[in-house]
Amino acid sequence: MSYDDVLSHLGGFGKYQRIIYFLICLTSITCAFHKLAGVFLLAKPDFRCVLPFEDAVNATYDLPATVWNISYPPNLLGNKLQTCEYYNAEYTTDYLNGTTPNKANGTTTCNAYVYDKSKYLNSAVTEWNMVCNRSFLAATSDAMFMLGVLLGSIVFGQLSDKYGRKPIFFASLVIQVIFGILAGLAPEYLTYTVSRLIVGATTSGVFLVAYVIAMEMVGPSKRIFAGIFVMMFFSVGFMLTAVFAYFVHDWRWFQIALTLPGLVFMCYYWVIPESARWLLSKGRKDEAIKIMEKAAKFNKLTVPREIYDNLLEVDSTEKQQLEAEVNKEKTPDVFDLLKYPNLRRKTLLIFFDWFVNSGTYYGLSWNTSNLGDNDLLNFAISGAVEIPAYIFLLLTLNRWGRRTILCGSMLVAGLGLLSTLIVPVNMNWLIIAFAMLGKLAITASYGTIYIFSAEQFPTVVRNVGLGASSMVARIGGILAPFFNMLAEIYKPLPLIIFGAMAFIGGLLSLYLPETHNKPTLETIAEGEKFGKNAKACDYVENGKEMQVKGDILETIPLNGHSMNEQKD
Repeated sequence: MSYDDVLSHLGGFGKYQRIIYFLICLTSITCAFHKLAGVFLLAKPDFRCVLPFEDAVNATYDLPATVWNISYPPNLLGNKLQTCEYYNAEYTTDYLNGTTPNKANGTTTCNAYVYDKSKYLNSAVTEWNMVCNRSFLAATSDAMFMLGVLLGSIVFGQLSDKYGRKPIFFASLVIQVIFGILAGLAPEYLTYTVSRLIVGATTSGVFLVAYVIAMEMVGPSKRIFAGIFVMMFFSVGFMLTAVFAYFVHDWRWFQIALTLPGLVFMCYYWVIPESARWLLSKGRKDEAIKIMEKAAKFNKLTVPREIYDNLLEVDSTEKQQLEAEVNKEKTPDVFDLLKYPNLRRKTLLIFFDWFVNSGTYYGLSWNTSNLGDNDLLNFAISGAVEIPAYIFLLLTLNRWGRRTILCGSMLVAGLGLLSTLIVPVNMNWLIIAFAMLGKLAITASYGTIYIFSAEQFPTVVRNVGLGASSMVARIGGILAPFFNMLAEIYKPLPLIIFGAMAFIGGLLSLYLPETHNKPTLETIAEGEKFGKNAKACDYVENGKEMQVKGDILETIPLNGHSMNEQKD
């Protein structure tokens, strides 16, 4: 008898499991805080050079229209003024009044800046002047945060497999609170960026490990729904970040305010149990039984002792068989996915889809301030559109097929974002609408790519494949801030780039075989054979379809690599 069989005797997804699951879901809210906080921490308001006749301390952003035009040159596109430099002229009273001819001798770079405080009181950008030729520092800081997410998913995933889910979860939480506060107190850029990198790593430790605990508590039939509902809590955290930004205007207090809720989760130490599944895998049988007995007692159920005895006998036998197979066979690695032509083609397509989905999702999430109008409202809507995307997945993922949803969502995202190219400048609301359509669609795509990838990789290399896919996805997230920098040249340019990538990814995904209602792939040979002759137009394979041996997630080892968060 497997552990999943015992879950039915514990009430399935009973009251105890639901309470623990809900408490764990709350941790994704604070992880969303930290992942999306950069939009406001590194907000770049409108700015201009302090002109020679102004006092840098008392200068205000507003100037008469005539002074703007005689002080700052137009940018290369001629659609706005270049405020990183000003005309090299004598700024006399007559010159500023326009009563003398323009005697400017070229332009000169800024010595100091003045910022528009109508939207943002301050930010790390305004405090350390990360504008003009220093604007790359802001993008680099966001990129380093995502690098931390990548490192955290590797380090904390392995540590949780070795030392247990619970201790790593709380260690990550303590580190997150400490360095989250330190980021708000950072005296200079380097300390801030390193602190944010470590916070990024802990988001993997906190959410990824908690996510695994939650998934290990539910049976195979509930894992898709459980995983998607966790993502919904992430979206709630997305929207709540805008609420914090509305009430807390100083960037340092904003960072600290987003970090302090993590202290509440310290109380979980006396509530959240260690994963019984992990304890069994480590041979700590008595501890696992105590946790299962506690769940049964809370659910007011009685589990016969022979159920536990049968579970232990089967687990012991399976463990011996597994160890024998591991000793006999070579440990699979990512190169096994690239040795054979069909498997290599599918693997590279999957890697590209992960890269596009991660880059586009975070690129759009962090680009809301470049859309114009109300930044806070744009940000809140960007989080809100994720909810219908996940509801759509719940209703269709097991009905329409994985490839249909993945390709369709990516194509819709691509078309929506590319449509911003033809929208008139005076219809900014339509640009925002298309951007939000793209965000909704790419969220649905991101929610699909995980399970679709898991079903594409054979069991013997599934962990390896998903781990490599996650690493490629992080590269997309690392590059996203630099794509958003291009808005300084042409505001819709990031949306066009993300749209083109999503559209191309959607088209290429048509060459991946459908996996819904197909048997689980077990060996490299099966993976190489599956979909070998598939064409882009083959939405349904010929012949009678075989029934799935069980939910695909039942065959996925529940550890720190295979259960990576979809937006990790």
